[in-house]
Amino acid sequence: MPIDLSVALGSELPPAEFSWSSSDVQLYHLGLGAGQDPMDVRELRYLTDDTPQVLPTFGNVAQSFHMTEAPTVQFPGIDIELSRVLHASEAVTVPGPIPATGTGIAVTRFTDIWDKGKAAVIWSETEVTSPDGTLLWTQRRSIFARGEGGFGGERGPSTSSEPPARAPDHEVAIPVSPQQALLYRMCGDRNPLHSDPEFASAAGFPKPILHGLCTYGMTAKAMTDLLLDGDAARVGSYGARFAGVVFPGETLKVSIWSEGDGYLAVVTVPERDDAVALAGVEFTPA
Repeated sequence: MPIDLSVALGSELPPAEFSWSSSDVQLYHLGLGAGQDPMDVRELRYLTDDTPQVLPTFGNVAQSFHMTEAPTVQFPGIDIELSRVLHASEAVTVPGPIPATGTGIAVTRFTDIWDKGKAAVIWSETEVTSPDGTLLWTQRRSIFARGEGGFGGERGPSTSSEPPARAPDHEVAIPVSPQQALLYRMCGDRNPLHSDPEFASAAGFPKPILHGLCTYGMTAKAMTDLLLDGDAARVGSYGARFAGVVFPGETLKVSIWSEGDGYLAVVTVPERDDAVALAGVEFTPA
């Protein structure tokens, strides 16, 4: 069904209530590779019982954490086959630390829908508050829907950007374990593309690929550890564009530039000629 811009743009989904526990937070952090050195006090802060510190990127997955079914892309004025959809970008902003245990009420609205001719880019923003109305975090997301353009909307700006034309100020390597995707899929994304070799082969990949949100979260953790001494409470906002695939067992390289009050970064896979996995990474301390 074509996108009905008059219905979709500005539409708002009904409030959705969900809860999470400290065990969910710890599992999420384990899915990002936390605790590889169980004697490192900084690592253990991500994994303590009852009150682990919480990476803000947990907010990007908290609402769907306990889902075991594939998502649908059916919203007011929008009805798209999941196979046509690619996750394009993700971001989160937090006014303060996310509690290790809590209940949130999410309200999502569709803020921009761009007509790229042969595709559509759909932007949504989700505000999550506690039951008493306190803002916990704001999430912004875009999806790229192939074959869904041509509905008469504005083309929108280009989202491409180049890193600064100088040597990075920091570089950090992130090892991706062979079982990383199998562990991360316990965080609410059971897409067989990340676990089933036959399914991945049918999709054109030599083996299952890592979840984009896992690469996203691993990068946020690596930057928090390097730039903020592992203190997740000091992260104010973080976001990135998904630019390429990562395979479990590879090593990521994060190149980081200091810019103004924050940092810009790009994530590549050195063993594949520095194939870009994440672009336009923005990391801002609180």
